[in-house]
Amino acid sequence: MSYTIGFQAKDQKAILATEAATANQAVAIIAALRQSADEIKFIRSPQEGEMGIEMLLLLAKEEAEEMPQRG
Repeated sequence: MSYTIGFQAKDQKAILATEAATANQAVAIIAALRQSADEIKFIRSPQEGEMGIEMLLLLAKEEAEEMPQRG
């Protein structure tokens, strides 16, 4: 499932967007954006629509449980 993360960079007026192929990648992008003081404006997926960070974390957890274990 793909995700679009909309964010506003510090000292910028435009809202930018980036894509992530998985929920886990989206969580990593959001963590990086938060460290650089960017503000998350939206998280969206074609299947789920708009969602909050809590929902994304839940989807990432479910995604990790569905992936085959390596080791």
